[in-house]
Amino acid sequence: MHEQGLKVRSRNIDSLRIESITGVDVELPLAGPGGRSYAFIIDWHIRVLIALFWLLIAMIIANVTGITADLVKFMIFGPPTVIYLFYHPVLELAMSGQTPGKRMAGVRVVTRNGQPPSIGAILIRNVFRLVDSLPAFYTVGLLSTLVTRDSVRIGDLAAGTVLVYLPVNSRKASQRQAVLATQTRLAPDEAELVSDVIERWPQLAPATRRQLAVKLLVRAGLPATDMDNFDDARLAAALRDLLVPQR
Repeated sequence: MHEQGLKVRSRNIDSLRIESITGVDVELPLAGPGGRSYAFIIDWHIRVLIALFWLLIAMIIANVTGITADLVKFMIFGPPTVIYLFYHPVLELAMSGQTPGKRMAGVRVVTRNGQPPSIGAILIRNVFRLVDSLPAFYTVGLLSTLVTRDSVRIGDLAAGTVLVYLPVNSRKASQRQAVLATQTRLAPDEAELVSDVIERWPQLAPATRRQLAVKLLVRAGLPATDMDNFDDARLAAALRDLLVPQR
């Protein structure tokens, strides 16, 4: 989602509703305690499996090489500690607000205006895991998701983020837009907007879709005067031509 294309229209206890440049709202359901717990449990198991795998490798290396006891302790306990502390922030940065667990649960971290979180926001929400995990088993964080308006934990309140369920086809759409951005002459945000307008074409009012189409075509380098006599079908065809891969 790009700032120039979307803005918050309203937010309630169930969803984050964002107004698109196309005039068709995008509604992202907020993830509650259940969705959050499901994603966290998956990520927790992944971290445990990685740590156990490393523990096995470290013990084999220690037995084969005969290294000192202090180095053995570091090899055994150092990497698992790093994995535990940095698993979430590193993967949320690398996966645009997701982790393997969040992806399997179909959720993503976004800001309160629907944008991908910044590095600072991700770091803040993860530092506050120390608070959310108190006194044990994420009790504070769980209670926070039960009583806050948007079902967020303390880390989200501090970072200005929420956890939302993504539409079923969102990942396919993102992959398609990434391909379009690399194969056409459009910038990534322009490819996304053009694709969005084409998909929503039948839902848009005639005046709205004409205005959007002309604006996007002009941004792509076509003279506005050439489109004075274009009907809806020709405008739609011109937009599709923008997404044709360049040879």
